[in-house]
Amino acid sequence: MFDSIISLFEINFIFRIFTLFVLGLCVGSFLNVVVYRLPIILQKTWRNQCVEVLGNECQLDIDNSKFNLSYPSSHCPQCKSKIPAWTNIPIIGFILLRGKCINCKSKISFRYPIVELLTSILFALVGYHFTDIWVMTGSLIYIGIMLSLMLIDLDTFLLPDELTLPLLWIGLLFNLHGAISGSLINSVVGAMLGYMILWSLYWCFKLITKKEGMGYGDFKILAAIGAWLGWQNLVSVLLVSSCLGVVYAIFLRLTGKLEQGNPIPFGPFLGGAGIVTLLFANYLFPTIIIS
Repeated sequence: MFDSIISLFEINFIFRIFTLFVLGLCVGSFLNVVVYRLPIILQKTWRNQCVEVLGNECQLDIDNSKFNLSYPSSHCPQCKSKIPAWTNIPIIGFILLRGKCINCKSKISFRYPIVELLTSILFALVGYHFTDIWVMTGSLIYIGIMLSLMLIDLDTFLLPDELTLPLLWIGLLFNLHGAISGSLINSVVGAMLGYMILWSLYWCFKLITKKEGMGYGDFKILAAIGAWLGWQNLVSVLLVSSCLGVVYAIFLRLTGKLEQGNPIPFGPFLGGAGIVTLLFANYLFPTIIIS
């Protein structure tokens, strides 16, 4: 029976797109939780480690309160009231609540349904472009983790090792036989070059200007992209990410939201370029990702 479902999934276009769209809504809802909670979890962990290492020198208290991806249950950040399960239905819950907390009526950020819808669209695009179940599975994992990294970096200027490193190693795993990059060699070289390119640019910029132009998380996310897509596509990723970054910076300057000298995160543009390259490189760039 399982084989029949897999065959139907690979052969039936409408079934595949619909299934992935619904799956994307559910995954997008979970990504909202990850993006909000993971930075808090990491800050609590780092705080406790600081206290353990420095002892009395550290003017902080150890926080042993339980907080993870599943606890406490979903609640309003304003009034702290528990959110009923039916309101967590992706997009539909937001519409039924009219974008407001069921208890205190405070506004719910539009980013929640936007992330859910964006994830579902990207998952559906995976089903549109690919039919091999192994390639689709890898692409969905890649997009899910990448979206989490993009949003976390946009909020906090952090690209956690807890996501970048698994993304890199999973990319190598899925390319043991070159399912996405063409060969394992392409992936290994892609990971090495991805890291070294930005590492070299970082040190050149720092030696010239005495300032840091990017963080080590950017090196790791490009290494992960190289592990998934292969070294051949790194130029495309860098070109697209640079263009997106410039457009974003110009927009912020024109709207008065970016003062001269203030940094902007580069991770969202690297991640966005990595997703664009995965889905559209065969159409936009003279490279081959997936046969």
